[in-house]
Amino acid sequence: MKVLITNAAMTLLDDQLSDAAKKSVVDESYGLIPQGYLSMQDGLINALGPMSALSDDMVNDAAITKIDAMGKLLTPAFIDCHTHVVYGGHRAVEFELRLKGASYAEVAKAGGGIVSTVNATRSQSVEDLVAGALPRVDALLGEGVSLIEVKSGYGLDIETELRMLRAGRAIAAVRPVRVVTSFLGAHAMPPGEDWSPEGYIDEVCIPALRQAHSEGLVDAVDGFCESIAFSADQIAPLFDVAAELGLPVKLHAEQLTRCGGSLLAARHKALSVDHVEYANEEDVMALAAAGSAAVLLPGAFYTLRETQKPPVALFRSHGVPMALATDANPGSSPLTSLLLAMNMGCTLFGMTPCEALAGVTRHAATALGVSDTGILRPGLRADIALWDVAHPAELSYRIGFNPLNLRIFEGQIT
Repeated sequence: MKVLITNAAMTLLDDQLSDAAKKSVVDESYGLIPQGYLSMQDGLINALGPMSALSDDMVNDAAITKIDAMGKLLTPAFIDCHTHVVYGGHRAVEFELRLKGASYAEVAKAGGGIVSTVNATRSQSVEDLVAGALPRVDALLGEGVSLIEVKSGYGLDIETELRMLRAGRAIAAVRPVRVVTSFLGAHAMPPGEDWSPEGYIDEVCIPALRQAHSEGLVDAVDGFCESIAFSADQIAPLFDVAAELGLPVKLHAEQLTRCGGSLLAARHKALSVDHVEYANEEDVMALAAAGSAAVLLPGAFYTLRETQKPPVALFRSHGVPMALATDANPGSSPLTSLLLAMNMGCTLFGMTPCEALAGVTRHAATALGVSDTGILRPGLRADIALWDVAHPAELSYRIGFNPLNLRIFEGQIT
């Protein structure tokens, strides 16, 4: 399919613009061309630029499907680079209990917390898990998302962890979306088992990872490094196996306390470190040197009513890419709106609208280790969103309003 979009306000988010594009950019931070065109063929962008550079041959080609954007905003399609959308059950009762002042221990005693999600997830088939995830996935696609990261981590045994990863892979077969999967066996200690953390990593996580890798089910290895989960020393052997298998790593770290996870991740050249509210300058400098992204998750910050904000100013000053994601999960971030995450990133964390947009496009791609999407450039994937707004800041400014006009995935209008 050949498609030509004309008269669009295009934000390229590309720091390697052609000379012709540079002359037409009116806002360098966004790479904004106020009147531009973009053409795509065979799932890839093949040309873009100002309307003044559009050839008559393209305009007159009857084989090209033409879309007049009439001044609407054209951006790369969004990327949700941190989600837990595959799981069983819900945690609404826990939400009610916490609002009534229940402590963590009281919630757990009432059957809430991760134990309830693990039990519900273990009881479901791959087909059940996919069916439960699809409404959450559809909500993201409805906001212009083309790429979703999906984690395991609610099985905490070998078979269920593999089942979650199979469900994540299966989503891409039934929806027009690209899925990358992260193995998160080191999410929590399994309920009702007499393991030490080290024994659980050795006897469950590492064998599960090896099997997932052998079946082609895993794209990256994740862990939860926190006082309520695993220490950096306990996760290190898992990351060593990831390196042996040629898999990149990422890490939940510095969310509730500073536990040294960022330094561990940096030593392993992690794709990203996520949450990072308690990261300090040593951590930020280590991430910068490693080329790792920081993934900010305002949905969890909001839901848990936290007060410690991630060090956005330090990330800026040291040049660490800041990605934004929903952290969509049943407990700490039941959020399936990347647009709302952008607003929260600005309002709660002090990001600029430009940083928020880069955070769900180019920097989200960096956090997943993909280089063929996240910006608008000839030769890259034609994953694109057209919005009923005139300026990119409107995407972060509005609350509870979805201005998506058109979503294009692999060059196909969806």
